Amino acid sequence: MKVFKPLLACAVCALALGANASERITLKAAKAASSYYQMAVQVGETITQATNNAFSITIEESQGSVQNVKEARRRGGNYLFTTPPGLVNLAQAGKGMFEKDTPSDYASIRSLFPFPFITMHFVVAKKSGIQTFEALKGKSLLIGKGSFGANEAQKYIELFGLKEDVKLIDAELSGAVTALKNGQIDGFATSGSYPAPNVIEAAASMDIHILSMSDAQIALTKRDKLVIPAGTYAGVEEDFSTTTLPVVLYTTTQMSEATAYALTKAFWESKPRLEHQNIWWKAITPELLGTFYAPLHPGALKYYREIGATIPEGLY
Repeated sequence: MKVFKPLLACAVCALALGANASERITLKAAKAASSYYQMAVQVGETITQATNNAFSITIEESQGSVQNVKEARRRGGNYLFTTPPGLVNLAQAGKGMFEKDTPSDYASIRSLFPFPFITMHFVVAKKSGIQTFEALKGKSLLIGKGSFGANEAQKYIELFGLKEDVKLIDAELSGAVTALKNGQIDGFATSGSYPAPNVIEAAASMDIHILSMSDAQIALTKRDKLVIPAGTYAGVEEDFSTTTLPVVLYTTTQMSEATAYALTKAFWESKPRLEHQNIWWKAITPELLGTFYAPLHPGALKYYREIGATIPEGLY
């Protein structure tokens, strides 16, 4: 599998597009070491090629999905960002981490197309003997810092009745694999598409076990169930169950209809090229429009009507 490794010292990755590039676009994704940053780079490069360098696309590193949504209030022009639709729903309702914000500030958010879903992974060293979440009692778990995945991991530990028993470490996930290998932590939690690059890295450097959630535990999270097959990660020879939730590429009403149309069309027509780069794109289909929450941008709506996609009520 091809794994993109950006320079961590760079907060911004600008795609070189040539002298004829015209319209500037910013795509804010995730932390540079994450799979979603890699996806953003893949999408930027693919759309650039498909549109014959019509756009100058800059990929910006982000501290997480919450930051991406919050910046939609003040970013002008062609701002693209990835986030789970649930966060857009919370922002527009003034709830959760957006309760101090003005809901109307998020009314301009519009949907374009889906990204691969977020999946949760709870990784421990195989030699630890930890087989279940209950066995995390008295152990340490690195969950990241300020990200959606960190919030999810903390929520799950609380929902599973382990709040007082597990030491949660809110350090950067970039050091999780080394810390696990050196015995500095007992496990780490990470979110992203699967196969997840940092889990691949961990499995390649040591024997790991990935905790599987019971149906009852998944029901507590109010997330969808995903069974990841045995062999996805080196040495993990059993299927394991985890949670998943959708991710969408959004923009705002400040983007023109022509630009939104061109971006959406270029994405879908170039999806086979993306699938060739990583298997996580294969699951992306127009049937996922029902997960979006926010209305489609008029340009995206035009494209979906052209291809005869089923457009759920409330998206137009």
